[in-house]
Amino acid sequence: MRKLLQYVLFGLVLLLIFLSSALLSMRLAIHGREVLVPKLAGLTPAQAERIANSEGLALSVEGRFYSADVPRGHVISQYPAPQSTVRRGWKILVAESLGPQSAAIPDLTGQSPHAAGINLGRRGLEIGSVATIHLPGAAPQTVVAQSPRPDANNVVSPQINLVLSAPDNAQRYVMPSFLGRTVAEAKTALERSGFAPAKVRGAAGPVQDGKDAGAARAIIVKQFPLPGQEVAAGATVYFEVGK
Repeated sequence: MRKLLQYVLFGLVLLLIFLSSALLSMRLAIHGREVLVPKLAGLTPAQAERIANSEGLALSVEGRFYSADVPRGHVISQYPAPQSTVRRGWKILVAESLGPQSAAIPDLTGQSPHAAGINLGRRGLEIGSVATIHLPGAAPQTVVAQSPRPDANNVVSPQINLVLSAPDNAQRYVMPSFLGRTVAEAKTALERSGFAPAKVRGAAGPVQDGKDAGAARAIIVKQFPLPGQEVAAGATVYFEVGK
């Protein structure tokens, strides 16, 4: 019995040694795959990539910006920061310097997106984000605003953000409800907003102005476009009236 107990204790000691060794090996293996991020600022992207690769890291140039302090073609900033601990294979994101701003920002107002892109490309600039708005009076699909503004100084990025007029640039409205109102009231409201004369239909068919004395006083029971729909100025509205 005593010998059996000794064998059991000896086995437990061996098991503890095995588990401790396994945990230590696992910890060493995990930390063995970790590296410190090198400092890449001030290097060219090619130099930075070589250093990153030597540490088992990847490199990606995510943006280019103007800088009065960092020469053109050199790394301005990086992420993660130098001396951060990362796993091998991690991708380091860097921004490249374009040097001091040298290109004048052109006035793109009134140009099509294609023409604006060519104009910017000739100056080493590029189109950034593009938004579209309805702006009555502006030619459809042309530049109506830009950022940075023309001839701006101290520009950070070579990307120029544009605002374009919509392809259908007519004034737009949200259709109100005319249900329960008279045809005369509805037509007056529509004409003041620039809509075409409304088409009215009764139980017996279309109602023509001037040929039905009660048409103007008729109550609207249906309409198209429906209330709440967005419509362009000049659109035709259709009413159906009750008896």
